[in-house]
Amino acid sequence: MMQTKGLVVAGLAGGSGKSVVTVGLIASLVDQGKTVVPFKKGPDYIDAGWLKLAAGRSCYNLDPYLMSEETILQSFFRRAGEGELAVVEGNRGLYDGVNSQGAYSTAELALLLRLPLLLVVNCTKITRTASALVLGCLKLDERVDIRGVILNQIATERQRSLISRAVEHDTGVPVLGAFPRLERDIFPMRHLGMIPHQEYEGSRQALALLARTVSLSCDLDRIQEIAAPLSGPAAGEQSPSPLPGKRVRIGVLQDAAFQFYYPENLEALARAGAEIIPINALRDPALPELDGLYIGGGFPETSARQLAENAGFRRSVRQAAEAGLPIYAECGGLIYLGSSIVMNGREYPLAGVFPIRFGMSDKPQAHGYSIFTVDGPNPFYEKGVKIKGHEFRYSTILEWQGEAGELALKMERGKGFMGGRDGLTKNNVLALYTHVHAEGTPQWATGLLQRCRARMHAS
Repeated sequence: MMQTKGLVVAGLAGGSGKSVVTVGLIASLVDQGKTVVPFKKGPDYIDAGWLKLAAGRSCYNLDPYLMSEETILQSFFRRAGEGELAVVEGNRGLYDGVNSQGAYSTAELALLLRLPLLLVVNCTKITRTASALVLGCLKLDERVDIRGVILNQIATERQRSLISRAVEHDTGVPVLGAFPRLERDIFPMRHLGMIPHQEYEGSRQALALLARTVSLSCDLDRIQEIAAPLSGPAAGEQSPSPLPGKRVRIGVLQDAAFQFYYPENLEALARAGAEIIPINALRDPALPELDGLYIGGGFPETSARQLAENAGFRRSVRQAAEAGLPIYAECGGLIYLGSSIVMNGREYPLAGVFPIRFGMSDKPQAHGYSIFTVDGPNPFYEKGVKIKGHEFRYSTILEWQGEAGELALKMERGKGFMGGRDGLTKNNVLALYTHVHAEGTPQWATGLLQRCRARMHAS
């Protein structure tokens, strides 16, 4: 029986290059015929999308803030056993968390999963100082098992040689690769990070280049050797089977404008009895026959012209909302349900479920973890429930005639829609800026399916 091994790829900071290294590492291993199961630490859709593309299979999120330790362990060991190697990409710096003690950091996740680390070090304009950085990571928490270093942004062979000798002599940690400074950015950046692979026409070429670069600059054999055999409570278990009963048709907008979906969320809907119906808001003429609709986040602003031009589809969404179709919309989905979005002096009409004019800012309007308490009427959540989530948005509210008190959710942490609240409601629609993770919020899938079934039985 195949023994799955695991490894965490971490960096010293956000922007250290760990995403480039991790995507390239996975793509290179897949080229060798390996089965790699990818995971992403923290609330992230874009990096996870690139990891999925490289691995050719879903990338799952492990978030110690949004999920309990037990849930993380079950999720990881159940899914990791499907491959030869499980690779977890960290987020931010190795010890960065939500407070001064680094709570919920990549280091804490590695300790929970009992996995060793491959540390990516950005070597721009340094030589032996790289040793100090690695040594500091080793000494800050000696339980953390750093087994290898990848040097990134190496400019010359001399720099690579100097840093490699210094790190190995000063720290005892082997240098297992030296990623060169590339002539161009493999992943073009935008205001929230890398461009999603769904919008990047050169995604396959980028993967091929990264795979080739890793195979030439990194010791893949030694990297696989430092990975540790998995040892956990649910290793090798299969995903739970869907619940029996009549399937509920849940439409999910999945296109260049709406791509931010945790696979765990879609799987949770399926387990609760949903049949997932992919829908393209840019090209489909209208909504198909559905029992419910889920509109996730994304970048509707980058596809505003195409969304506006598809007037028949926008009209069908508005009519469905008015007819009582259960609709759950988050962030980009919330924007799409507004009346319009204004960009560069031009206004683009949207679905018009809510009378809101949106704009876009050059600066983030909300970014990070959030918590809300349900204290108002809504279709999906019971009153009194407290839910953790996260927000990532640059959009602004230019015009809305409503009052903050009309919103169903009170923000305990985070910004929400307006006035410390989130959650617009209309008929069976709930639209909010906050993203939730189904494995941290099991009420989400069951609440949506219950409302869909209640409407089915009433009709």
